[in-house]
Amino acid sequence: MSVTPAALRAEPNVTPMIDVMLVLLIIFMIVAPLFVTGFRAEPPKGANLTAHPEEARDAVIGIDAAGRYFYNREPVSESALIARLAQRFRNRSEDRVAYILADQSLAYARVEDALELAGKAGVRVVRLVSETPQQETRTGARAR
Repeated sequence: MSVTPAALRAEPNVTPMIDVMLVLLIIFMIVAPLFVTGFRAEPPKGANLTAHPEEARDAVIGIDAAGRYFYNREPVSESALIARLAQRFRNRSEDRVAYILADQSLAYARVEDALELAGKAGVRVVRLVSETPQQETRTGARAR
């Protein structure tokens, strides 16, 4: 019996390959979310409900656009700022909170310097003051 070359066909059977690929796809779809490193956290959304720091007992460290320091709206040097904060919090074991109010055009490194100065003076908690959102008018412009 002789076989003619036209009768031979070399066709791959792709059905088992497709089955294996689908099984692998399902396995990877189930396992992939487990490979995420770290953790998921949604930062808190808050609003400044009280008008801090407006009370006389609050310690406010201000930094203007030029990088000059202010303590409760009075201009001070770095050493004077440390001295005033240390004097204020020397006898307090609790309520060692200071607020930092910095110009928005200021580099954050300057704010970090103020945080370091406050830490040297004995401040335990530093809160950054942000601008409260203004209500928009009907035209869409912000009210001032």
